[in-house]
Amino acid sequence: MGKDKKKTDAVKILHDRYIGDDTKRQASLKEERVNAEVAAAIYEMRNKSGLTQKQLAEIIGTTQSVISRLEDADYEGHSLSMLSRIANALNKRLSVKFLSASK
Repeated sequence: MGKDKKKTDAVKILHDRYIGDDTKRQASLKEERVNAEVAAAIYEMRNKSGLTQKQLAEIIGTTQSVISRLEDADYEGHSLSMLSRIANALNKRLSVKFLSASK
């Protein structure tokens, strides 16, 4: 239990130190979280479907390197059209939500 408390405190300390009340940094953090979530979702769906990056790329008419970039949390070029193509290839439905900005 002590370790969990320390971890929580460390995350809070780092957040307070590097993000704090700075609205630009808060917005940047939110954007990075979205990029990471999208990348992880693509990776997980592809793996659950049993496809390699190359196989998924062939299905949607692109290259393996494009799929690799899309699965990279640092990639910022996710387009709705590409996400829709991936969703269709993996027999999924793409849903975009606008949620309240409040925590």
